[in-house]
Amino acid sequence: MPDPTEIDPGKAIDELTETVVASRIVHQGHYLTVRVDTIERADGSRAERDVVGHPGAVAILAVDPDGEVLLVRQFRVPAGRVLLEIPAGTLDVDPATGAVEDHALAARRELEEETGYRASTWRHLASFWTAPGFATELMHLWLATDLRPADGERLGPDEDEHLRLERMPLRDAVAATERGEIADAKSILGLFWLDRLSVVGTPNAGASEATDATGAI
Repeated sequence: MPDPTEIDPGKAIDELTETVVASRIVHQGHYLTVRVDTIERADGSRAERDVVGHPGAVAILAVDPDGEVLLVRQFRVPAGRVLLEIPAGTLDVDPATGAVEDHALAARRELEEETGYRASTWRHLASFWTAPGFATELMHLWLATDLRPADGERLGPDEDEHLRLERMPLRDAVAATERGEIADAKSILGLFWLDRLSVVGTPNAGASEATDATGAI
């Protein structure tokens, strides 16, 4: 699946393009930036857009040798409740250089931090904007298989994260999604994607090449 930022939309939509002509930051958070962009349309008219700057994120479909999907349960303040989700996390940003972490490496880090597992086989399934109406967050969905417990010095969750690991057969996870018990967008998309691959019998369909635990093809 290609990176959507690398796809040329073509000249046919030039009249829809909005060019940012001015921008001001109204809040700088730990990793989010809230700004107001002034845009200019092709006809010369202008408007303002509220934008949340986000470094990007990863989400992982981790399937154990028994065919069960690894999920994490955690409290989400914006939702005001505990949610059951696939493992995920934000790309790290180097405070000195501003360089953003490679999403292939971030997926491995987040899986270990949130579940205590590592995977021998990785496959990039898709990249998608989570909320393009107001946020720059581009999320990268990875499939992780051939799981094993992390040995040696295991990476743990961030200090402000409190997670509970759960396992669920894929069919049960899909059913929970259909009942509204799994209700965040990335988990819905990921679980339905995995279910589709399982139904057609080609778990690697539509994905980039599989890689080993080090990221090599």
